[in-house]
Amino acid sequence: MDQAGFVTIYGGVFEHSPWVAAAVFDHGGGLPNDASALGDLFESVFLAADPALQLETLRAHPQLACALAAQDDLSAASQQEQTGAGLDGCSAAEYAEFARLNADYSGRFGFPFIIAVRGLTRGQILASFHQRLGNERPVEFMTALRETCRIARFRIGDMFHG
Repeated sequence: MDQAGFVTIYGGVFEHSPWVAAAVFDHGGGLPNDASALGDLFESVFLAADPALQLETLRAHPQLACALAAQDDLSAASQQEQTGAGLDGCSAAEYAEFARLNADYSGRFGFPFIIAVRGLTRGQILASFHQRLGNERPVEFMTALRETCRIARFRIGDMFHG
């Protein structure tokens, strides 16, 4: 497979950031043919990238929550992940809380709150939101990078295992 084909397949693993797949392809040493090893490679390439590119990728993520993000802003994977966590069924109070937390978080850190929502409930997501708002920016930047990698690993696993 050439780089264009690889990026076509894996370009959405990191939200709206096909540069990660291109960098993975260009890393040298061949590409693993199992989900775990490929996830490791994606993570190592992403975490070693220029912080400006990392920030660009964080900012490409939609805001978490219910109907907060317009459907056009959500990738198919993000929409499925948020729906799977029940974020499409928020009460009016939960929706208002997510809206407030998204604004507070983005204002404090300069990028949207990112969490791998698979397997989490709305309550767990909200609790994490509240807890992480107290972090210092360097800690939260690294947390967001790691959560972005967790999301990518889920997506790669889905591609391998359907």
